[in-house]
Amino acid sequence: MSGKIKFAIIGAGVIAPLHARAIQLHPDAELVAIVDSVVEKAQKLAKEYSVPFVYDHIEQLLQQCEVDAVCICLPSGLHSEVTITAAEAGKHILCEKPLDITLESMDAMITACRDNNVKLATVFQKRTTELAIQTRQAVQEGKLGKLVLGDAYLKYYRSPEYYKSADWRGTWEVDGGGALMNQGVHGVDIIRWIMGDVESVFAYAAPLVRDIEVEDTAVAVVRYKNGAFGVIQGTTSVNPGQEPKFEIHGEHGSIIYSDSGIKLWKTVDGTEPPVLSSDRKAEGSDNPQAISEDGHFILVDDLIHAIREDREPLISGIEARKSVELILAIYESARTGREVKL
Repeated sequence: MSGKIKFAIIGAGVIAPLHARAIQLHPDAELVAIVDSVVEKAQKLAKEYSVPFVYDHIEQLLQQCEVDAVCICLPSGLHSEVTITAAEAGKHILCEKPLDITLESMDAMITACRDNNVKLATVFQKRTTELAIQTRQAVQEGKLGKLVLGDAYLKYYRSPEYYKSADWRGTWEVDGGGALMNQGVHGVDIIRWIMGDVESVFAYAAPLVRDIEVEDTAVAVVRYKNGAFGVIQGTTSVNPGQEPKFEIHGEHGSIIYSDSGIKLWKTVDGTEPPVLSSDRKAEGSDNPQAISEDGHFILVDDLIHAIREDREPLISGIEARKSVELILAIYESARTGREVKL
């Protein structure tokens, strides 16, 4: 594909404007359509971003509009069905987190994209930050020595009004979970990406404050496959919300960072911390709309290159599946009161 990659956005909710801005900022991308079952929402977003076509169902889009790729911005439990439909029509996919809410659904998505020779990319924009990249690189280069602890503190605030804003929020059937599956999945992905795969978890999770089916608070003790331990805390019930924080400790050093910058970077060999901005605002701790499109732009760019170079995207479906598998194991442990092995 030598011309512009034509994108459509499926779902005109809270996260869709980030995709719209990222696509319109990219010189090799063109946003040509918005799809939403509530057509007024699609029309509003299309007007705001001067998008020519609006549809109320993906089948209309596929029959009437020429597109190369679709951004899936629907509630989490609806990702699989739409992704499979788009893949079977030969469209590449950029899917919002989480990939879906069950292992079976994610496997079906991955299979459909593979069988139809289309790319499946996932939005975990925190992986694109220099903080995360430099921390992971230090770990992989052995700067911290043998890893001992890898902790993620994911303390968000979401109001009662947030959960009442859509009937799918806070439900097992469509949201797939609460503080971990919706908000904390970004941090769960980061800590697993940095520390490596997980061997087992033991967890508590419950709705302690909000009147919802799923958890607004969760705590998990993690055993990584490399032998290290860790803690994952995820919540939407603390007020005010705190910026996510990651603590990585090894026998030869420690790294602690949050959205606003490095809090500690110390190694026995005296490795200097990277020079990074320390004035960034924490993203989305209290307000789900307070997020920059920078990470989405990087992932749109990566998908375009993956299509043209016929390679896997930066965050493939197989890679994105791992974080949901971990969260599902945490939920199983909380339900059963037992350690769960992955």
